[in-house]
Amino acid sequence: MLPRIKQNLKKPKVMILLAILFALSLWFALCLPRPLFSSPTSFVIDDDSGQLLGASIATDGQWRFPYNTEAPQKFAKCIIAFEDKRFEHHPGFDPLAFGRAIRQNIKAKRITSGGSTLTMQVIRLATLHKRTVWTKLGEIFMALRLEMSYSKKEIMALYASNAPFGSNVIGLDAAAWRYFGRAPDKLSWGEMAALAVLPNSPSLVHPGKNRLILLKKRNLLLDKLYKQGTIDSTTAALAKFEPVPDKPVPLPQTAPHLLQRFKADFKGNRQSLTRITTTIKSNLQQQVTDILEKHHQVLKANDINNIAAIVLDVETGATLAYAGNIAHREDPEMESDVDVVNAPRSPGSTLKPLLYASMLHDGLILPNSLIADVPTQIAGYHPENFDLGYDGAVPASNALSRSLNIPAVKMLQQYKYERFYDMLKKTGITTLKQPADHYGLSLILGGGENTLWELTGAYADMARVLNHYNSNGGKYNPDDYHAPVYALSPPQKPSLEKNGLLDAGSIYYTLQAMEEVMRPGEEMLWQQFSSTQRIAWKTGTSFGFRDGWAIGITPKYVVGVWVGNTDGEGRPGLTGIYTAAPVLFDIFRLLPAARDWFNVPTGEMVKINVCKESGYRAGPNCEHAVEQLVPRSGLKAPVCMWHKLVHLSADQKFQVTGNCTSPDNIINKSWFVLPPSMEYYYKTKNYQYHTLPPFAPGCEQAEASPMELIYPKDGAKVYVPLEADGKRGRFICNAAHRQSGIKIYWHLDDKYVGESSAYHQMALNPSPGRHKLTLVDANGNTMQINFEVLDKNK
Repeated sequence: MLPRIKQNLKKPKVMILLAILFALSLWFALCLPRPLFSSPTSFVIDDDSGQLLGASIATDGQWRFPYNTEAPQKFAKCIIAFEDKRFEHHPGFDPLAFGRAIRQNIKAKRITSGGSTLTMQVIRLATLHKRTVWTKLGEIFMALRLEMSYSKKEIMALYASNAPFGSNVIGLDAAAWRYFGRAPDKLSWGEMAALAVLPNSPSLVHPGKNRLILLKKRNLLLDKLYKQGTIDSTTAALAKFEPVPDKPVPLPQTAPHLLQRFKADFKGNRQSLTRITTTIKSNLQQQVTDILEKHHQVLKANDINNIAAIVLDVETGATLAYAGNIAHREDPEMESDVDVVNAPRSPGSTLKPLLYASMLHDGLILPNSLIADVPTQIAGYHPENFDLGYDGAVPASNALSRSLNIPAVKMLQQYKYERFYDMLKKTGITTLKQPADHYGLSLILGGGENTLWELTGAYADMARVLNHYNSNGGKYNPDDYHAPVYALSPPQKPSLEKNGLLDAGSIYYTLQAMEEVMRPGEEMLWQQFSSTQRIAWKTGTSFGFRDGWAIGITPKYVVGVWVGNTDGEGRPGLTGIYTAAPVLFDIFRLLPAARDWFNVPTGEMVKINVCKESGYRAGPNCEHAVEQLVPRSGLKAPVCMWHKLVHLSADQKFQVTGNCTSPDNIINKSWFVLPPSMEYYYKTKNYQYHTLPPFAPGCEQAEASPMELIYPKDGAKVYVPLEADGKRGRFICNAAHRQSGIKIYWHLDDKYVGESSAYHQMALNPSPGRHKLTLVDANGNTMQINFEVLDKNK
């Protein structure tokens, strides 16, 4: 027998037959397209509970939602009853239905029925072949092949996701939202039956046309469902009273700018799917939008046209609300389509907390160390406080809570802007595209550009590190520093380290300083913003009143708000404190209120003696040292440099030396002495500050110069603008002297120009070029500096 079989196999006809069978088998195995469906799909975002937030039309102009692995049972029952009653039992091809279709077509002398099963229709939708006898035959074999690879449930899902539902609507998900404004699983029997008859005749959905035909077909299907026992008579009767769809309805656009961001992330390969479940909470999203709309009605009266806000969950960095831009929607020139959450803007003062925390972390200051606040010019850069005033010196925490510019610049000068630039990069700031030298010291006052997304995320990072410090056993997780997310990924096992980018103690004191909401001259204003929650927060205003910022932190939430004009137009009163802060606190009132605050990271704290007056580590001359809990890095903070031992006469009215007074009559006393320029402003706002007594007559003066030139500094370059009449204007020079009321004589290029006594100021109008300024006080002390007046024409 075996030899005969081998002999037969060698015959040409048999060989050809086997080859044909092999080819057919190979074709059958590989006949299905890979992938089955490759048409572009709509971009779709859902909220955290799976409800639709928004969708955009696919690139081919179709509303085609991505493949949904689940087809509602209600739809399955309707479509099986209408299209393929033996779907659950046939292998992909139904001979009975096919034979019936042939008889009907012969009798009618035209094609009235195709006899296709739902499986065959899936193949036709996937291949889009022209309908001929041969393609029909191919569909049968491909349907059989499809049934071998997919379950009935999967085939039903493929059909539901790709069937035409009239107009430019493809798939059940898109159809349910376009015709009824709801998800498929929320549709009634009447609504689902209306959709089930559409793939067979998609042209029935047309505004003002074919409604009676659609209604009749829908009702016939409902009758069939009743006869099958799928629904009862009452359900069928009530379903017939429901209207059939007339025309498509708008889809939800609850978070349009997040949808826009999602599309951009997909194109940038940062997202791999075109439909995602986001972390957005729909109710909160709508409430935040309503708040922005309310404030926008007021702001637009001042031609402030745009406003944006974001709410983050601290623990995960998840975005709970994302309102990219509320604007004049009726006016396209207001650029309401611009996603300001992701737009680089000048951040104003919002980077100051990061600098404060960085300096604490490196032990350069203690929480309340005094920072100079005097007129300053550094390499031609002349920062000013918002109120144009000076305190002489302020505690660093107070400078942060009051958002003083000059102390911030002084701190950055000490910390080094190059170092701070690198620090910002490490915290996730990506918008600083230029080298550090391009920004210089202006970096701390908004000289760069940042986004609300990254800034709010950086604040959330600090809160997250502080929250996790104790639970991590006093260690740090580098992954706590990450950008906000709008779709959660599986949590990773933390890799803990001994040291963090910023230590928990420094972050804690930073948030403590930010919790202080009072602003000089604005106390009554902030009473409007009282809240049951403890909130650490910071405002920012960019140069030219172009951007108003406010970012707030609690242990659970971070809220960021931006107000301004997307075209960069500045407006009077467009400040973070007046425009963004009220929105911030209104949003916080939406969030669950709690008095919980950040736990003190005791493992990162030490107790040291701190000089009460200066806020630095107490030195041997600090009489009023207090024990304070400070970040551990405070152990290397500078020792107070402003307390010194002075020698006084017996009545303590004069300073003396051993050259003019017997040592027995000298009283040695510790004295808090600020440099003349700081003292000049400091003593006017701190009544407890006492200036040094003058030297007794006849005593040798053994101290440094008692006077100091505040402005200009030696080597300064100044520009004196022209007045309206074309003449060169004047600029004001400022000096300070320890001895109150003493006269100072001013000389410009060795020529006497005037004298001052109570307030040491002098208005000068030197010509362009280099000049020498000499000051001589009544005691003969001399000070001399050189400066240059710039010529604008050159």
